[in-house]
Amino acid sequence: MKGSESGTGKSVRKRVWEILEAADRRDKASRTFDVFILTLILLNVLAEILGTVQSIGNRYGTFFQWFEVFSVAVFTVEYAGRVWSSPEGRTMANPFSGRLRFMAKPMLIIDLLAFLPFYVSFIGADLRFLRAVRLFRIFRVAKLGRYSSSFRLLARVLKDRKEELAMTFLLLLILVTLSSSFMFFAEHGAQPDKFPDIPSAMWWSVITMTTVGYGDVYPVTFWGKFFAAVSAVFGIGMFALPTGIVGAGFVEEVQKSKAGRKQCPHCGKPL
Repeated sequence: MKGSESGTGKSVRKRVWEILEAADRRDKASRTFDVFILTLILLNVLAEILGTVQSIGNRYGTFFQWFEVFSVAVFTVEYAGRVWSSPEGRTMANPFSGRLRFMAKPMLIIDLLAFLPFYVSFIGADLRFLRAVRLFRIFRVAKLGRYSSSFRLLARVLKDRKEELAMTFLLLLILVTLSSSFMFFAEHGAQPDKFPDIPSAMWWSVITMTTVGYGDVYPVTFWGKFFAAVSAVFGIGMFALPTGIVGAGFVEEVQKSKAGRKQCPHCGKPL
């Protein structure tokens, strides 16, 4: 009897895992659940945005509160279900430690942050801390990555190109540091209030190299203008590098995806 109950429990756990993790596109229950969660996430983001409008918040505040309770309940059950059924998707020598490793995955942390702020409000936390924690509710939109192939494609691209992107950002950091240092020595004497130190000059360096140019800080000396021109030219090229790297990664991933699709040998259509 115990063995039968254990087998039944494992069968239920496996089915829960299949539904939550979208095991097969032909699994209607899994696809329905994905659509439901995706819709709920989008509605949560919409409610969060509309809730900041005072007139709407005052009129529909009660509705937003109950919708929040419903959403938190769904996200909590979803999170618990994923953790409970995770042994079905992983080879675990120890289910307890295996679940802990599963909970440490980035997507599971995002899932936790999607509903954790709601429960924090019940522990009597400082209001200022609570307002800051409530900002984590925006992480619900990050859950979209679990249900969107486009988000998963982006994640693969960033993972595959992490070395190139890291090197690019390191070069950008070096360029910002050099540019702000030169500008500090060129402009500090003429504008000590605008360029009091190198960290303050970094603000000018970033807005110049990104071509934003707010105009609140700008050089007045000859060498300052010279370094500003050089920084702007280098900035255009350097800030375009990450875009090129990610774009090339997208092209490669799309080509791999197309090459991996099976085709009918007779008509050439995807199987």
